[in-house]
Amino acid sequence: MKLVWQILAVVLVGAVGGQAATAVQDDPWLSLLVGSLTVVLLVLVYRWVVGRTERRPVTELAREGAPGSLLRGLVIGVAMFGSVIANISFLGDYKVHGFGSATGAIGLVGFMAGAAVTEELMFRGLLFRLVERGLGTYLALALSGTVFGASHLLNKDATLLGGVAIAIEAGGMLAAAYAATRSLWLPIGLHFGWNFAESGIFGTEVSGNGETHGLLDASTSGAKLITGGEFGPEASVYATLFGALLTVVFLWLARRRGHIVPRQRAERVDALATLAR
Repeated sequence: MKLVWQILAVVLVGAVGGQAATAVQDDPWLSLLVGSLTVVLLVLVYRWVVGRTERRPVTELAREGAPGSLLRGLVIGVAMFGSVIANISFLGDYKVHGFGSATGAIGLVGFMAGAAVTEELMFRGLLFRLVERGLGTYLALALSGTVFGASHLLNKDATLLGGVAIAIEAGGMLAAAYAATRSLWLPIGLHFGWNFAESGIFGTEVSGNGETHGLLDASTSGAKLITGGEFGPEASVYATLFGALLTVVFLWLARRRGHIVPRQRAERVDALATLAR
């Protein structure tokens, strides 16, 4: 029953925030404000409902070390997507036509922040964390990654290839980032950095949701395997490769730090969260 309350609380706040952000998306400053308020409310609600239902300190969203973890995640996310674009550009399949919209990029900060926090709390904070208690780290990573990829098949221009790519490069990587740190701040920063770089900086399609208007006016063309086609560069072979490599790195860190949870060893999870605080 406690899981139901946790899911309902996060989904409700995320859904309301998402609807509000969509309603004001033509006004970049309002979009930034709505996105920021959604982020704050989501964190407060998650802390309250998880702390109340599980009767423990919510260490995965501890204030201590949060700014540094967010910044590290942001840098990793931007650098990772920048590497994807650099490889696509090297083959001549990404072209910049000029400058885009600075105000559009500002609006995308709020929208992408709200989306990143909502998805991280849902898929890593709840799904991965709770499934890991019974099935262990590796099975929970595979399951939550598959569900995360499948959820993106509902997007406007979604493709099966795009869903598989998201499951690997995002679902797996972000869960592994949480396992390595036992904190949601790093995956939140990474998720936001990736999405904002994709839309707010390089001006490409995001997860099949259509074109965005970021700092650069740019376009992609060429083989779908390289560019990701209408789904966007997230379905590119480069994004999948870099995401898989980072997943391996994060899992290596998790194992080195003793954060890997064996199957049916639920008691270790709370201890790991306390130690990582």
